[in-house]
Amino acid sequence: MLLRIVSAPKQTANTTPMQEKTNLLFIPYLPTARYTGEAEALNNIFLAIEPNEIGFQPWPGAGIKPKVEFKIAYGDDAIFLKFLVREKHFRATCKQINDPVWNDSCVEFFIGFDDGAYYNFEFNALGAPVVGYGIDRKRETPGAELIKKIKCFPGDKMTGDSYLPFKWELTIAIPFILFYKHQVTTLKGMHCRGNFYKCGDELPEPHFLSWNNIIADKPNFHLPQYFGRLIFA
Repeated sequence: MLLRIVSAPKQTANTTPMQEKTNLLFIPYLPTARYTGEAEALNNIFLAIEPNEIGFQPWPGAGIKPKVEFKIAYGDDAIFLKFLVREKHFRATCKQINDPVWNDSCVEFFIGFDDGAYYNFEFNALGAPVVGYGIDRKRETPGAELIKKIKCFPGDKMTGDSYLPFKWELTIAIPFILFYKHQVTTLKGMHCRGNFYKCGDELPEPHFLSWNNIIADKPNFHLPQYFGRLIFA
């Protein structure tokens, strides 16, 4: 089962950004989870996993804050993610690899295996992916053929409530081969850095949410100093 540690209190006059505590997430190993699994099988692995909230809004806007949760696990050959989203507005126009999905209703997962560069995985509600690797905004892409190995299973778009009328889910399998700058054969026992995000740059009411808090003047997810801790149990 995942364990989520509550983030530190808000910054005070005597607290610098680098002194803030970070979220800690224990990610469970599921021996029955397989990259080759189909949508139903992958969805079933998440039934016993508690969700984690993408609850920080470092740059509050005038609109209604979306309700966003994620579940995460790993197996022998892949990381498995499930995002659950409720929001006031919905947009899904991008359909190709490395289209600007951040302008749509978008969820993101960043992970680094050391103190330097990190991988970014970004998806709109249709599962259109963006993948990059690098330091800060200096990104390189592994190429379309490798990115195609990611499996995305969009759920049916559902009706929420009058407050957050759009409700959607996305299940994702990221095979270890996507970590093409590292020779990852297992994640068991690894301590990594990462963050989870929700955005929608071109929605009628843009928003930017994070799992681990960020302190910056302008919206920017490429700030690894604000990554949380990920421990693969």
